[in-house]
Amino acid sequence: MNLPNKITMVRIFLIPIFIVIYFLRAYIGDFYIYLLGIIFLLAALTDFFDGYIARKNNLVTTFGKFIDPLADKFLVITALFVLSDIFAHQGFGLNFWMPFWIVLIIVIRELLVTSIRLVVLGEGKVLAASNLGKYKTFLTMTTIIYYFFIMPINTEVVNIIGIILVGISVFFTVLSGIDYFIKNKKIITKTI
Repeated sequence: MNLPNKITMVRIFLIPIFIVIYFLRAYIGDFYIYLLGIIFLLAALTDFFDGYIARKNNLVTTFGKFIDPLADKFLVITALFVLSDIFAHQGFGLNFWMPFWIVLIIVIRELLVTSIRLVVLGEGKVLAASNLGKYKTFLTMTTIIYYFFIMPINTEVVNIIGIILVGISVFFTVLSGIDYFIKNKKIITKTI
């Protein structure tokens, strides 16, 4: 396994740590939200470094093309479920705006894209992340980082910016999902 793929695997291994910290929040205290943010930020940075090292050193592999977007999905979906749970329980006394339907839209898009990847893989091809998909990932990760580090300030302006960031992330989530479908429509509908 090359270095970029090892870095990607670190991202995956940080997810259980993230979950454990969330479950132990009652023992950790209010600081738990920042610990979650730190772990998420570290994991998000691995997404930048694995891709940068792979491209710079010509270490792009089929495994990397497969596991990197999957690691992103695991990380983002986990963080969004946690944020949605915080919103549902209004834990930490914050005005978090992350209703379950936001998470549902993102999860449905991720399942759609993963299904498209599997169909394309069945045709002997590996579908790398598109530019729209990369923008979507960057925007969603930025929004999540904002939620962990800035939303605890809990002012009206901070909350409005948080809602706007969520809206932009959802827009790119839907747009990139449609883009994946349109670009691979022939392969998907080949056997209909």
